Formats: sequence, structure tokens, C-alpha cells
Amino acid sequence: MANKPNLNPENIGAGLGELKVRLLFLLFAIFVYRVGTHIPVPGIDPLQLQAFFEQNEGTFAGLFNMFSGGALERMSIVALGIMPYISASIIMQLLTAVSPQLDQLKKEGESGRRKITQYTRYGALVLATVQGTGMTVGLLSPMAYNPGLAFNL
Repeated sequence: MANKPNLNPENIGAGLGELKVRLLFLLFAIFVYRVGTHIPVPGIDPLQLQAFFEQNEGTFAGLFNMFSGGALERMSIVALGIMPYISASIIMQLLTAVSPQLDQLKKEGESGRRKITQYTRYGALVLATVQGTGMTVGLLSPMAYNPGLAFNL
């Protein structure tokens, strides 16, 4: 015999409290990201940045700008978005299929999953560092007021 769902009003209200908290957190995170997209990286010439994106419209830079929600075009402090984490997650999934050690870790249950998640976060940090350095050296240095080592750091 199948279990019937418990539809007591007390139990329904308890689940809605957690849903409200999660929705409020989501709205707060979206608000923080949208505000962050309007805070530019210090030292960038906005006129040169605008000319660069007008010149490279429809290229890879335009695609990357679209995925960042326009944060790259404004060269905001959150221009990388969640791309490093998504890339690290995909890389970890591929490595799990290739590496016997990671595959064994995956099969260990909750503790193995936590360890893989920790490795994914470390990988995202490395990728964000590499991508951020690439953006400052390759893309932003020509548009900076004072390009050089001080700007790149």
C-alpha cells in the first residue's frame, strides 16, 4: 500500500518557511550580482571599452558578454560570473570518469561527494585566477589609464 502524503496544515506551513528563506536568499543573491555588474573595475577608460565592444560585436567577446549578463561590457567586478565554477564542475565530472581515484571517491557516498565538491571549488578558484589574469593582461591593459604591473596586480 502506498504512503499517503500528510496534508496537515501544520506540516504544510513548516515546508513553506524553508521555501521562503531559500527564495529570499535567491532574490538577495540576484540583487547583489546585479548591483555588482554596475561597479566598474577601477582604472579602465570607459570610452575605449565602449569602442572595443562596438568593434567586436558578434564575436567571441560579444558572446562572453552575453553570458555574463552585460557585466563584461561594463567591465564590472563580477564580469567572470559563475563561468569558472561551471567550467571546474565540468572538468571534475570528466576527471571522475577518467581517474580511478576520483571514481572511487565518488562511490564513497556523502563524504566522497563532499570531497569532490571541495576539489571543484579549488578548481574554480584556480580557473577564476587564470581567467581574471587573462582578462586584465590581454583585454584590459590596453584600456587602462595607467597600464603596467600595478594595474595587473
